[in-house]
Amino acid sequence: MSLYTSATCSGIFLLSLFFKHFFESILMKATSFDIAYQAGVSQSTVSRALRNSPLVNAETRQKIQAIAKELNYKVDKNASNLRSQHCDTIALLLFEDPTNDDSAINPFFLSMLGSITRACADKGYDLLVSFQQASNDWHADFEDSNKADGLILLGYGDYVDFEEKLIKLSEQGTHFVRWGADVAELPIVSIGCDNFLGGKEITEHVIKQGRKHFAFLGSASSHAPEFFERYKGHCQALKNHNLVVNEKAQFNAFYTEEAGYYAACELIESGEHFDAICAASDLIAIGAMRALKEHNIAIPEQVAVVGFDDIAIASFTFPPLTTVKQDTKLAGELLVSTLLASISGQEISTTLIEPNVIVRKSCGS
Repeated sequence: MSLYTSATCSGIFLLSLFFKHFFESILMKATSFDIAYQAGVSQSTVSRALRNSPLVNAETRQKIQAIAKELNYKVDKNASNLRSQHCDTIALLLFEDPTNDDSAINPFFLSMLGSITRACADKGYDLLVSFQQASNDWHADFEDSNKADGLILLGYGDYVDFEEKLIKLSEQGTHFVRWGADVAELPIVSIGCDNFLGGKEITEHVIKQGRKHFAFLGSASSHAPEFFERYKGHCQALKNHNLVVNEKAQFNAFYTEEAGYYAACELIESGEHFDAICAASDLIAIGAMRALKEHNIAIPEQVAVVGFDDIAIASFTFPPLTTVKQDTKLAGELLVSTLLASISGQEISTTLIEPNVIVRKSCGS
């Protein structure tokens, strides 16, 4: 074999080794998912640990960084830069409510959904809609993963449990706003209705119709702050008119028509005298109306019934339901504009929207 042929063969051999090593390095290049698998954590936790985020405890952070070093993992700077940019998307997380249909969405929030969608479109943002129960870590699954720049939260179930999630979001530095009552003791921004004023005004309207013996259906505790504020306003109106606040005529009910039905049945069976029912929501009021009719109690001749929310079906009940309207159009606009202000680094604060009493036939006039 000539020297030329030998050199050529050696060159080809070395070149083949180079390409073999090159392609193997590409194929075997470690990813954050490989690190997550070895560390037994989520990919989003790996991302935070490699950025030295204080949201990951020191022991886990050191473990992840050691695995990354062992795998010769290098952060993709281009991908990292992309993640740091805004994606021009807002995530709307709804609480999955028990409903009479398959929507699993409280009908009050359905009207707000349209307003939020329009407000996002007007600002050039996309809207990602999901249920809260579909995720255990809202910050990691939406903002940290660059699926959304911020969160809007509608509904919550039991507020005492929900509050822990709000505190966690705040500690994680998540951009979020919620629909609900003011939470003065926490650094959480809410857009909501002035529930105290609404409860007071609707009760005063019924008092003007000559009713004197009131029952209240709805939670009167910290488990449902909006309902509690409505109850406080209701009680204040009674006191202002020197009427008795009968605590024995307050029955707990949470959100649903079914809950209102059973609460009204309890009220009727209790033997307490009443000629008016103030319900903490329209759905509760509608359930109460069904219970009254089953017990042959005429509305409004014997008992006046009023609700809160002015959901679409409220005007189609028999008789049509007197209620408190919350401005869902303005609510949607404020939720979006407040969240976008937070995302852009502006100072934001809680806003309460003034309610409006809508008079129909269920309370006499």
